Amino acid sequence: MKNVNIALIGLGTVGSGVYKTIAMQKANIEHKEGISLNIKKVLALHYAIEIPEELKVQDFYRDIAADPDIDIVIELIGGVSPAKDFVLAALSAGKTVVTANKELLARFWPELNAAAKASGAGLYFEASVGGGIPILRTIWDSLQANEITSVMGIINGTTNYILSKMEQDRASYETVLKEAQQLGFAEANPKNDVEGYDAMYKLSILSSMAFHARVPVEYIYREGITGITQEDIAYADELGYSVKLLAIGKKRGKTVEARVHPTMIPKTHPLASVRGSFNAIYLHGNIVDDIMLYGRGAGDMPTASAVVSDVVYAAGRDKHRYTTFYNEDRVSDELSFENNWESEFFLRFIVKDEPGVLAKIASVLGQHNVSVATVMQKGRSGEHVPLIFVTHKAKEISVKRAVDDISYIPEVISVASMIRVES
Repeated sequence: MKNVNIALIGLGTVGSGVYKTIAMQKANIEHKEGISLNIKKVLALHYAIEIPEELKVQDFYRDIAADPDIDIVIELIGGVSPAKDFVLAALSAGKTVVTANKELLARFWPELNAAAKASGAGLYFEASVGGGIPILRTIWDSLQANEITSVMGIINGTTNYILSKMEQDRASYETVLKEAQQLGFAEANPKNDVEGYDAMYKLSILSSMAFHARVPVEYIYREGITGITQEDIAYADELGYSVKLLAIGKKRGKTVEARVHPTMIPKTHPLASVRGSFNAIYLHGNIVDDIMLYGRGAGDMPTASAVVSDVVYAAGRDKHRYTTFYNEDRVSDELSFENNWESEFFLRFIVKDEPGVLAKIASVLGQHNVSVATVMQKGRSGEHVPLIFVTHKAKEISVKRAVDDISYIPEVISVASMIRVES
């Protein structure tokens, strides 16, 4: 039996889930893997569950980093400070680190990677992207025969819950957000989720692993869901689409595009059926074709499942197999990052109810090489009416320039929506 001594940093929602999972599954893991997981020390500001007093420590550097008996450090405090200093100190001391900290990994990977390499320590982070969904392990262990050319995922449960409820209940964004906060699906300050930062950090990690080269956050386009209205949801439904906050990565040769934004997808697409706080990642490999992994992307026990699986995996390794992104020498400056991708677009304008407005807008779109696939003109119910266009595939910059020009047409009151469509 191999004994593995663990220090756990953070005992909030996920940390307490990890503590309980190791306690619940200890005998099972010993039986299946021949590994005995022993939590020896816990460092936390607040304790969400009761633990033995003798496990509690207060000085990370003295009690954990400098303790030669600690084999694995689990970091679950989140954020950058002091997590970054703790992780670097643990790695520099030769201790393997398991973390779910997507912001830390996405923003500071080169520094973390260098520390891990220098000491030969392991750095594992399955829980950083999809909670309980084993997407990174699938890429690492099961898709080596493939070149992955695209990833597309619902990787933030808060925004998926909000958009799903807006579609289901025909409720406004503000109403559903308040409900989500009351139910604990959204934070009191939801900015990190609803403005797309959480999904951006996760996409940086996911696309880097999928494409075998680092995709830094500064090259990822980010747009949140705060501008999505009930009208957008209703018109999307009428056109046969659902609105999702998608994280999208595509690679063609040495060109990568990475973006997070609200997206309309056909109701027939597998991702359209992902409801509530569930997550799913849909990817394409040149050999396997399309596959999708689905499950709970957050919560104490689903995330704990991924964390403890990483601990077991790391404990069984004498040499750590992937402390770096693949093909480390192929760094991001050898790639080009696309900011003028092609997509279909849903465009909604509020216009004066006068003859010829549709023709004027269509003419401007044509001047910018934007071809119209569908037009929806809603009723003649008053002075101002909505006019909706769905385009064929067009370049992002061309559409933005066209929309800017359209905004100056006297009969156009406002540009209400510009939402990308992935068919």
